[in-house]
Amino acid sequence: MIEIKNIEKSFGDSKVLKGISTVFETGKTNLIIGQSGSGKTVLLKSLLGIHTPEFGTISFDGRIYSDLTADEKRTLRTEIGMVFQGSALFDSMTVEENVGFPLKMFTNKTPAEIKERVDFVIDRVDLKDAHLKKPSELSGGMQKRVAIARAIVNNPKYLFCDEPNSGLDPKTAIIIDNLIHEITVEYNITTVVNTHDMNSVMEIGDKIIFLKQGILAWEGTKKDIFKTDNEAITDFVYSSNLFKKIRKAQNKEDH
Repeated sequence: MIEIKNIEKSFGDSKVLKGISTVFETGKTNLIIGQSGSGKTVLLKSLLGIHTPEFGTISFDGRIYSDLTADEKRTLRTEIGMVFQGSALFDSMTVEENVGFPLKMFTNKTPAEIKERVDFVIDRVDLKDAHLKKPSELSGGMQKRVAIARAIVNNPKYLFCDEPNSGLDPKTAIIIDNLIHEITVEYNITTVVNTHDMNSVMEIGDKIIFLKQGILAWEGTKKDIFKTDNEAITDFVYSSNLFKKIRKAQNKEDH
């Protein structure tokens, strides 16, 4: 579980995060959504320790990040997996080398132990025959699977995903969404996903927070979106005719 309390973050005279408080739950996919400039990327970077809030606290299963020693922060970082927007794979490395990189850098595992773990996670993301391929030989969806495998190879407690569906076709995006959700539940990870993809919200939104101009304007589940009268979230979600039709159909079912 990750708990944030009254987080405030400014850049110069511009306050980007304005007293945000929420809880990201373990074993669930927690989504951060909002328009460009809403503060969602700054919030994600604050959770990762890239940005330091001027006010408020971020705690990881009771450990307040700002109170940790340098060694304790390094330990915490080994418990975090990250899926970057562009996958961020090393072009010169094979799939298995990319996936095994965190283990070589941050653990004392033997080569045999590393290979066993790498083989396991590559198999888990359904890339059995891709071990020796380079990223340039893979499709966008396959590259994203490699990025997910690398993010979970060290058995993280916390998984962060920044726009994991960026650049993917709708069918592949759904497959990646489902993979992230399956892994979250299977390994009981606290997963936080920064996304603008409303299909992701409706597919895997166990917990959703909606930011608007640096304020937490709404939070709930994907089911709650169909029932809320909060204008901030409804204006954002139902800007497309597709979701207007979905909500109309949902309301009919409820009645």
